[in-house]
Formats: sequence, structure tokens, C-alpha cells
Amino acid sequence: MKIKTQRLTLRPAALADAARVSMLAGDFDVACMTGTIPHPYSEQMAAEWIAGALEGEEGVVFMIERQEGLIGCTGYRAMAADYAELGYWIGKPYWGRGYATEAVLALIAHAFDADGFDFLMAGHFADNPASAAVLRKLGFVAQGGELRDCAARSAQMECVTYRLGRAQALANVRWP
Repeated sequence: MKIKTQRLTLRPAALADAARVSMLAGDFDVACMTGTIPHPYSEQMAAEWIAGALEGEEGVVFMIERQEGLIGCTGYRAMAADYAELGYWIGKPYWGRGYATEAVLALIAHAFDADGFDFLMAGHFADNPASAAVLRKLGFVAQGGELRDCAARSAQMECVTYRLGRAQALANVRWP
């Protein structure tokens, strides 16, 4: 399945993406803002992650593309029948252009429509104001904080958690 937005295409992962995922997600400035991407992040590690995603081990995963190719990744994992936790990363050369907001907006619509969740959760490390801005712009409401593992930093970091209910999303978010 592919999802088209004004500037982006969200599409399934492919093993051929491994080199690009390794290069973009393996940048320490990207990896250190995620919970699970280690640093360094080899092409082999990216290929293993993609293989797991293709087997359904990573939940719902979409690669984010522009005309010039892959720029990031977004997806969600069901945590219970009524909700999922979503995540995303954008390669550093593409930061500050609104791509995360555009891609995650499409992902939210897909998650509510395809899986019928009542709400979505998301989080960002406390030192990531850009992700805070994305989540707030999309209507997520801060719920609190907790410590979460950060593979790239080999440490637990303070994470701010957010929630977006279906009714709130439908009332407050302009869908693509």
C-alpha cells in the first residue's frame, strides 16, 4: 500500500532501502533522537531491521519518499486493541521543511482508518524540540514523562509522552 501526500509518498519498506536507511538513520544526530536506532548503524543492521519489518515484526512501517528518493521512515505499533504508538525519523538533510508533519499526518489518518484505534501515543526525548513541535502541531497533547532507552546514546533519556484521541484528531486536524 502507498499513501500519497502533497509532496511525499509513504510506501512499504524494501531490502533495497538498506543503504539509504543506514546512511540517513545512522547519522548520530538522527539516531540519538530515536529509541531503537543504534550508532553506528551499518547497512547490514538496516537490512536486518527491514527484513523484520517485512515479516511484520515492527508493526506498520512506511518509508517516506520525495521525488529524489527515501528521506525518512514512519510507522506505528499496536500496543493494545484500542491504541498504537507511532514514531518517525527524517534524514538530517531534510530537516526543517515540514516533511515529518506531512508524513505523520498521513500516518495518523491511516492508523485511525485502517486499524480503528481509539487513540495514538507518541513521544520524543526531552532534548528534541523539533519533534515536540511536530506532535503539538498535529494535535497531540502531552501526558507526562518517563525514562526510555536510547540505543545510540547507550543511556536512558527523559521522554515526553503524548496522546491523540480519534475524536480530537477528527475535530482539530486538517487531513490531507
